[in-house]
Amino acid sequence: MNRQKCAVIGCGAVGATIAFQLVNGGLFNEIVLIDVNKKKAEGEAMDISHGIPFVQPVDIYAGEYSDLKDAYLIIITAGANQGPGETRIDLIHKNAKIFQSIIPEITKYNKDCILLVVANPVDILTSIALKLSGFPAERVIGSGTVLDTARLKYKMGEQMGIDTRNVHAFIIGEHGDSELAVWSSANVAGIPIEEYCAKGGNCGGLDNREEIYEEVKNSAYEIIERKGATYYAIAVAVERIAQAIVRDEHSILTVSSLMKGQYGIEGICLGMPAIVGEKGVERMIEIPLNEEEQQKLRQSAQTLSDVLKEV
Repeated sequence: MNRQKCAVIGCGAVGATIAFQLVNGGLFNEIVLIDVNKKKAEGEAMDISHGIPFVQPVDIYAGEYSDLKDAYLIIITAGANQGPGETRIDLIHKNAKIFQSIIPEITKYNKDCILLVVANPVDILTSIALKLSGFPAERVIGSGTVLDTARLKYKMGEQMGIDTRNVHAFIIGEHGDSELAVWSSANVAGIPIEEYCAKGGNCGGLDNREEIYEEVKNSAYEIIERKGATYYAIAVAVERIAQAIVRDEHSILTVSSLMKGQYGIEGICLGMPAIVGEKGVERMIEIPLNEEEQQKLRQSAQTLSDVLKEV
């Protein structure tokens, strides 16, 4: 495998923005763009490549599935877009069919790569990609709730008047309507939220946590209603996951990966804190959850399992 080679399958707004972000980040020296509309892929590659004199050198081009043969990381964004009023789950039947055509094409040329699924509904499609590819579970990853977690940290930092990088909290479960915020372990610089607030922290904005959670959960709907699609923040989130993989960082990120009995859940991919490195998901971290959070997580898993059975 060429550790410096990445492929992006799907050149819509999300795929193209991810490719642009990866070029700016300088993680790879070769990026292949693949789309059912070859001219679209060519146009995106041309447009991005014209900015390369301002960044680190990278060879970005439109290719075929045969060009995937030595790609270390393959990012899949291909799929129908989520429209106004449409949930991520509503997309499943459309995008499951697309994956049934994409995954066999990937494995025909490359059986050793890491698959990073970004298309929605990401948890279901990650489960489908895992089954169709036959890859080890650690090498099939979804973007999960990495972005949702960032949205929660941003909102909490905004309400508390502190740098969001010093806020530590997770959104786990489905990347969608059944996701949950883990308030019980949320902290600021290692200090539990309740203790931080009791010691004089500016926590007035955290009085209504349910409202904050709802804003985080509905962020995508709000953005889609206003501009038609979300793509900037997810591109940065995907770059962050790619960094953890390529640099073998052993970073803890809430990616979507296969549950193997954690919290009594198995057989479905969910966004959970996991150690991410050069081989993909090294280990899922079972963070402490109170009884209510555990129940909500199992409900989230059951929601996805029911949908997966239909597919």
